[in-house]
Amino acid sequence: MPELPEVETVVRTLRQLVSGKSIERVSVHLPRIIRRPDDVMEFAAQLVNQTIHKVERRAKFILFHLDRDILISHLRMEGRYGLYKASDELEKHTHVVFHFTDGTELRYRDVRQFGTMDLLPFEAAATSEPLAKLGPEPLDEQFTAARFRKMLKQRTTKIKPLLLNQEFLVGLGNIYVDEALFQARLHPEQPANSLSPKQVDRLYESIVATLSEAIDQGGSSIKSYVNGQGEMGMFQQSLKVYGRAGEACDVCATPIIRFVVGGRGTHICPKCQKRK
Repeated sequence: MPELPEVETVVRTLRQLVSGKSIERVSVHLPRIIRRPDDVMEFAAQLVNQTIHKVERRAKFILFHLDRDILISHLRMEGRYGLYKASDELEKHTHVVFHFTDGTELRYRDVRQFGTMDLLPFEAAATSEPLAKLGPEPLDEQFTAARFRKMLKQRTTKIKPLLLNQEFLVGLGNIYVDEALFQARLHPEQPANSLSPKQVDRLYESIVATLSEAIDQGGSSIKSYVNGQGEMGMFQQSLKVYGRAGEACDVCATPIIRFVVGGRGTHICPKCQKRK
């Protein structure tokens, strides 16, 4: 599933491709992609004659800001957007098409069909699902080391499952939690409230640095991820532990191991990340 760096990269691409375009009509070929309104015809009708004024990210969601509404899109496992000419052949697994007045089309493809779209009025979006219960953004200036220490203080949960909890902190998935914990030299099963102030500060810095570097490199193309222009990310070439089971740690040469934490495959260096 695309994580914060991948979604941020897609958003930056879409911002260039579709900002200012007006919707002439919408074609929905797989109704279950649309969650709200629950009437697909109503969804399509509401979008007609609305203009995309800006594209933003919240957690792992893409937010299209329109005249009256916000279209909230989640890519899930393999969803992707692309801008096409109306004359271009419709590719297989294209489920939603936004036809613009200038003759171009924004097409949403999703082989696994897990993606979702919610169309909500501006005044309802922030206080309604799926945005209502989201935690803070890790790259927001209001997310400080001091705030992170307070957030962890009363949490007895293992640190990795906690970081994956989108109500606690948004945007982090399996790849970047493993990478941040390695960079911070922390074991993923260590209870959150057992971390020392220095460890918390180190983890905070690792989260910010890992996500920032991944965004700079366009995210990680582990499976099928590409941005809105069909370009792969490059951060997978910088991964230190994720997906490297059996390979030597870049720091100490100890083989990376994989095991399960909270139901998720987890990669660590057993020497650099000893549980304390």
